[in-house]
Amino acid sequence: MSKRVFVKFVSEPKNDIMKTIVGIACAAQAIADGHQVSVFFAASGTRILDRNFVEQLDKEMGPESTVVSGFMESIISNATLYCSFASVYATLGLREGDNALIVDDDKIQWSGPPGVIHLATNSDVQLTY
Repeated sequence: MSKRVFVKFVSEPKNDIMKTIVGIACAAQAIADGHQVSVFFAASGTRILDRNFVEQLDKEMGPESTVVSGFMESIISNATLYCSFASVYATLGLREGDNALIVDDDKIQWSGPPGVIHLATNSDVQLTY
Protein backbone atom coordinates (compact mmCIF):
# COMPACT_ATOMS: atom_id res chain seq x y z
CA MET A 1 0.00 0.00 0.00
CA SER A 2 1.41 3.36 -1.04
CA LYS A 3 2.13 5.86 1.73
CA ARG A 4 2.72 9.61 1.71
CA VAL A 5 6.35 9.93 2.79
CA PHE A 6 7.71 13.30 3.89
CA VAL A 7 11.50 13.59 4.00
CA LYS A 8 12.96 16.77 5.50
CA PHE A 9 16.61 17.79 5.31
CA VAL A 10 17.41 20.55 7.82
CA SER A 11 20.68 19.57 9.51
CA GLU A 12 24.08 20.71 8.29
CA PRO A 13 25.00 17.80 6.02
CA LYS A 14 28.72 18.46 6.45
CA ASN A 15 28.40 17.54 10.14
CA ASP A 16 27.36 13.96 9.39
CA ILE A 17 28.07 12.98 5.79
CA MET A 18 26.90 9.39 6.19
CA LYS A 19 23.60 10.43 7.80
CA THR A 20 23.02 12.71 4.82
CA ILE A 21 23.74 9.90 2.37
CA VAL A 22 21.41 7.58 4.29
CA GLY A 23 18.64 10.20 4.13
CA ILE A 24 19.08 10.63 0.40
CA ALA A 25 19.13 6.85 -0.06
CA CYS A 26 15.95 6.45 2.02
CA ALA A 27 14.11 9.07 -0.04
CA ALA A 28 15.19 7.31 -3.25
CA GLN A 29 14.15 3.93 -1.80
CA ALA A 30 10.71 5.24 -0.86
CA ILE A 31 10.31 6.35 -4.49
CA ALA A 32 11.51 2.97 -5.77
CA ASP A 33 8.99 1.27 -3.47
CA GLY A 34 6.18 3.25 -5.08
CA HIS A 35 5.40 5.73 -2.31
CA GLN A 36 4.33 9.34 -2.87
CA VAL A 37 7.43 11.23 -1.71
CA SER A 38 7.76 14.90 -0.79
CA VAL A 39 11.21 16.23 0.08
CA PHE A 40 11.73 19.56 1.84
CA PHE A 41 15.19 21.16 1.92
CA ALA A 42 15.48 23.83 4.62
CA ALA A 43 18.13 25.53 6.74
CA SER A 44 21.57 24.03 6.06
CA GLY A 45 19.93 21.03 4.42
CA THR A 46 19.73 23.16 1.29
CA ARG A 47 23.44 22.41 0.81
CA ILE A 48 22.29 19.09 -0.68
CA LEU A 49 21.01 21.06 -3.68
CA ASP A 50 24.55 22.22 -4.47
CA ARG A 51 25.93 20.11 -7.33
CA ASN A 52 29.49 20.36 -5.97
CA PHE A 53 28.38 19.05 -2.59
CA VAL A 54 26.60 16.08 -4.20
CA GLU A 55 29.85 15.31 -6.03
CA GLN A 56 31.62 15.31 -2.65
CA LEU A 57 29.02 12.85 -1.34
CA ASP A 58 29.64 10.60 -4.36
CA LYS A 59 33.38 10.58 -3.57
CA GLU A 60 32.57 9.60 0.01
CA MET A 61 31.13 6.38 -1.44
CA GLY A 62 34.24 5.73 -3.55
CA PRO A 63 36.52 7.54 -5.99
CA GLU A 64 34.45 6.72 -9.08
CA SER A 65 31.05 6.41 -7.39
CA THR A 66 27.95 8.14 -8.71
CA VAL A 67 25.55 6.44 -6.31
CA VAL A 68 24.48 9.62 -4.49
CA SER A 69 24.01 11.61 -7.70
CA GLY A 70 21.93 8.67 -9.00
CA PHE A 71 19.74 8.83 -5.90
CA MET A 72 19.41 12.59 -6.37
CA GLU A 73 18.37 12.11 -10.01
CA SER A 74 15.62 9.77 -8.86
CA ILE A 75 14.48 12.24 -6.19
CA ILE A 76 14.52 15.19 -8.59
CA SER A 77 12.61 13.25 -11.25
CA ASN A 78 10.06 11.52 -9.05
CA ALA A 79 9.48 13.38 -5.77
CA THR A 80 7.74 16.67 -5.14
CA LEU A 81 10.47 19.05 -4.02
CA TYR A 82 10.04 21.90 -1.58
CA CYS A 83 12.62 24.39 -0.46
CA SER A 84 13.10 27.53 1.57
CA PHE A 85 14.76 30.09 -0.67
CA ALA A 86 15.73 32.15 2.37
CA SER A 87 17.68 29.08 3.51
CA VAL A 88 19.28 28.68 0.08
CA TYR A 89 20.44 32.28 0.25
CA ALA A 90 21.65 32.00 3.85
CA THR A 91 23.49 28.70 3.23
CA LEU A 92 24.67 28.95 -0.37
CA GLY A 93 24.43 32.67 -1.16
CA LEU A 94 22.17 31.96 -4.14
CA ARG A 95 19.01 33.81 -5.11
CA GLU A 96 15.85 32.56 -6.77
CA GLY A 97 16.29 32.83 -10.51
CA ASP A 98 20.02 32.07 -10.42
CA ASN A 99 19.28 28.49 -11.59
CA ALA A 100 22.46 27.43 -9.80
CA LEU A 101 21.02 24.47 -7.92
CA ILE A 102 21.16 20.80 -8.92
CA VAL A 103 17.48 21.17 -9.87
CA ASP A 104 15.90 23.99 -11.86
CA ASP A 105 14.22 26.65 -9.73
CA ASP A 106 10.90 26.11 -11.48
CA LYS A 107 10.82 22.45 -10.41
CA ILE A 108 10.81 23.38 -6.73
CA GLN A 109 7.85 24.54 -4.69
CA TRP A 110 9.23 27.45 -2.67
CA SER A 111 7.93 27.58 0.84
CA GLY A 112 8.83 27.99 4.48
CA PRO A 113 7.31 26.87 7.78
CA PRO A 114 3.72 26.82 6.40
CA GLY A 115 4.81 24.24 3.80
CA VAL A 116 6.64 22.14 6.38
CA ILE A 117 3.60 22.06 8.66
CA HIS A 118 1.28 21.19 5.76
CA LEU A 119 3.51 18.33 4.63
CA ALA A 120 4.03 17.04 8.16
CA THR A 121 0.35 17.01 9.03
CA ASN A 122 -0.63 15.38 5.72
CA SER A 123 1.97 12.62 5.61
CA ASP A 124 1.82 9.01 6.73
CA VAL A 125 5.55 8.74 7.37
CA GLN A 126 8.12 11.41 8.23
CA LEU A 127 11.89 11.16 8.05
CA THR A 128 14.10 14.02 9.19
CA TYR A 129 17.78 14.38 8.46
